[in-house]
Amino acid sequence: MTTMTKTQLAREATVFLGELYYELEKTEAEAKRRMDEVLEQIERTGSYEHTYEELKHGARMAWRYNNRCIGRLFWQTLEVFDARDAVDEHQAADRIIQHIDFATNRGRIRPAITILPARGTKNSMRIWNHQLVRYAGYNQKDRVVGDSSSLAFTSACEKLGWRGEGTRFDLLPLVIQKGNEVPKWFELPKESVIEVPLTHPSHDGFGDLGLKWYGVPFVSDMELEIGGICYGGAPFNGWYMGTEIGARNLSDADRYDQLPNVAKLFGFDMSTNTSLWKDRALVELNIAVLHSYKKHGVSIVDHHTAAEQFLRFEKQEQEKGRAVTGRWSWLIPPMSPATTGIWHRNYDDIERTPIYRSQPMPY
Repeated sequence: MTTMTKTQLAREATVFLGELYYELEKTEAEAKRRMDEVLEQIERTGSYEHTYEELKHGARMAWRYNNRCIGRLFWQTLEVFDARDAVDEHQAADRIIQHIDFATNRGRIRPAITILPARGTKNSMRIWNHQLVRYAGYNQKDRVVGDSSSLAFTSACEKLGWRGEGTRFDLLPLVIQKGNEVPKWFELPKESVIEVPLTHPSHDGFGDLGLKWYGVPFVSDMELEIGGICYGGAPFNGWYMGTEIGARNLSDADRYDQLPNVAKLFGFDMSTNTSLWKDRALVELNIAVLHSYKKHGVSIVDHHTAAEQFLRFEKQEQEKGRAVTGRWSWLIPPMSPATTGIWHRNYDDIERTPIYRSQPMPY
């Protein structure tokens, strides 16, 4: 994001603080006192620092306003870890591992975010990973081994000195960059990462496909803007909706491309599209994902339940007098979307702040 002038920053801060203090039912005197303090700090220094209360509620509001997220019903449960006091990459890595352990919680996943020093401060940091936990991808002759979406980042990690084993499911390292310094990489402790081997409730041979996926989606390459202050390092997590794994990560032809293997396993007729073999394989793969996560005690939600939860979120927001925005193409699940209540609804895709925003890749 471009640097704001003092006037722009003052305006953003005033709007955010007004909304925050209204939602938290603070008195007008409290709100005015805090606004005056912030405006004075901006005039004097060109910036200001959030209190923990502002940081916490701002991060939660950003989840509530996230147009691409179907899981917003639980926005108020987000645990916010303040890591603005981290002075280097090692301290940041320690705090992030603590976040991973807290959120993973032996499978009973808890939504959380860790917020590193703000952009423009002397210890500003960002994370190179798209997700804290992610599988590597390798170009090998005429094929990709592993996750093709990780090819560029895997290559960047190798240039930093990291080496994987070359399997389909190598865990990538955590890469943190402080300012414009050379980034540092850290191996993720294996005991901190839950991985779920995939089996099927009615086909014993499914496990022979050797598929698995990690338990928690930690998005780590987005910036968080609260009241005009940007945090370039703010990894956050919820839990998976099953179709993210079964209908995208493992099914997409340019990812793990497992539909043909599942179809062969189940003996579906692959000679013609009219057999709907892809659709049938997609359902069986998604059944395996949901079955396996539940078998191993790892939180997950199916797309029908997630859609119902989003409609409950809509109702709650309407009762609060807040309009729900959304990007319809992201809210509908990638499998059987027309069977969900979201399919028939329209949403305004206007973006509001606080906000989680994509950043250019640094590699």
